[in-house]
Amino acid sequence: MSVILKAENISKQYRLGLVGTGTISHDLNRWWARIRGKEDPYLKVGAVNDRSTKADSDYVWALQDINFEVQKGEVLGIIGKNGAGKSTLLKILSRVTIPTTGEIKTRGRIASLLEVGTGFHPELTGRENMYLNGAILGMTKAEIKAKETEIIEFSGCQRYVDTPVKRYSSGMRVRLAFAVAAFLEPDILVIDEVLAVGDAEFQKKAIGKMQDISKGDGRTVLFVSHNMAAVKSLCTRAIVLENGTSVFEGGTDEAVSFYLNLGNTKGGETLRYFKEEDFEKQSFFIESVGLKGKHKNYNDPLTREDDLIINVTLIKHTLEELVVVFRFKDDDGNIIFVTNSKDAQMNLDKKGKQLLAMHLPNFFFNEGNFSLDVMITNGKNNCF
Repeated sequence: MSVILKAENISKQYRLGLVGTGTISHDLNRWWARIRGKEDPYLKVGAVNDRSTKADSDYVWALQDINFEVQKGEVLGIIGKNGAGKSTLLKILSRVTIPTTGEIKTRGRIASLLEVGTGFHPELTGRENMYLNGAILGMTKAEIKAKETEIIEFSGCQRYVDTPVKRYSSGMRVRLAFAVAAFLEPDILVIDEVLAVGDAEFQKKAIGKMQDISKGDGRTVLFVSHNMAAVKSLCTRAIVLENGTSVFEGGTDEAVSFYLNLGNTKGGETLRYFKEEDFEKQSFFIESVGLKGKHKNYNDPLTREDDLIINVTLIKHTLEELVVVFRFKDDDGNIIFVTNSKDAQMNLDKKGKQLLAMHLPNFFFNEGNFSLDVMITNGKNNCF
């Protein structure tokens, strides 16, 4: 495959609190530096792009030294927290704004969908906006006409296609805008988080269409989303941005795991070993308790898409029957789900070493962070 897009040392600097370059004195300083053949004095000044900290400079680097290449037919995911620089990068790639330093090299036509209704004139009808967007992308009227029926059918806006766009809902605008961008056959399709506005049925159609564009037509897609399931199902590679810098580039699964671990101060412990002396007065000894994804290692990030496995290694010294209770809690400590070994028909009535494996299907829990408590009882008293 050949390289269709290349970003070299891309950086973007903004002045906080003001529109434009700032004061007359700053402009004069820049002019005087150019006259003397010097570098812009404000390029070396500026804070890191961390939205959660108080500003200590008038300038901030929204992006700093971003480098990557995209192959023809590749689907590149760009993920990161809010304010990491994802949208700024896509605007630079789409020529909406220019980088402060660095260079973008592309081959072919770029179509972008950065915000709801981007490039749509509210007073024009949906059909008229189709032709307007197509003309902006460099399509001839005949080329747009040939795709008109497919675009309208895919968008699902047949009834409203001759109605001014200002009367569309945000979801309808996204439907039509995506259909126009996808069916007018760009060489590079740039998609920001806008698909989150659409309903589940349209998101599924849109992801399927992007897969067709990349695999079937050999076109390139740059995809920004906070939906990790969509990123993993669609993208062949991903970049993780944090505070305006690229902190990881590689396979999609590894990138998603890296992203989910960003700022994880709790350590994400999912395997714990115990000492036998912790159970001096008990008739059993818990060797270890572990929680992991079905096809993952311990301490790998867990997502809703994972089938979960809870492993408990238990050593019994007597024939006394025990019951292992699993309690899941949310961030506030509320118990949201309880199950136990007896209900799962796992009998613990033998002596010696025993392994319990509890399976939970994917998407069993809602979105959020959870913790697991393991309790062992003999049916009369809670032992541990």
